[in-house]
Amino acid sequence: MNILFATSNPHKVTEVAAILATEGITINSLAELETVPPEPVEDEETFEGNARLKAVAYARATGCRCLADDSGLEVDCLDGEPGVHSARWAGVEGDRATRDAANNAKLIRALAERPDATRAARFVCTMCIADPDGSIVAESRGTFEGEITPTPAGGNGFGYDPHLYLPERGCTSAELPSEVKNQLSHRGAATRALLDALA
Repeated sequence: MNILFATSNPHKVTEVAAILATEGITINSLAELETVPPEPVEDEETFEGNARLKAVAYARATGCRCLADDSGLEVDCLDGEPGVHSARWAGVEGDRATRDAANNAKLIRALAERPDATRAARFVCTMCIADPDGSIVAESRGTFEGEITPTPAGGNGFGYDPHLYLPERGCTSAELPSEVKNQLSHRGAATRALLDALA
């Protein structure tokens, strides 16, 4: 089975492709298309809604079975923020590294204003596969629990990875080796759940 993964994030493509390859599913990315369709506006209020919106839009535009995901960070003491706004929470434009730095800085400032609050947080990933006629083939959700540390650590990851500390592992998400991260992460959990849904 070949599926187009509707994302411009190469880190996501690598992580998901490694898991799906074990079941004989090949992932193609938007970067492999001659013409990339315009990105739909992600205006849903839930991760599930945004994943569904993107999967359907790209499937219809390309004529391919498409996988889309929506993911982000939920911090309990921030009432679930940044949530669906995770990627552009700080409102800063620029490349991914610039946006990530601004988002992480905003996160640490927000938590500094609540010094006595618990730092429980989680990464959430929802996935959706849609066919070109707009029908939903499968959906899934995965989470990755931890707590926010003000001191970033690790270089294996992106986004908020250096700030999600995993007490049972004694390290951040960004310090995990790729093979371990694929087993534990929200995206890994959602991808494996997606395989179950497809089966």
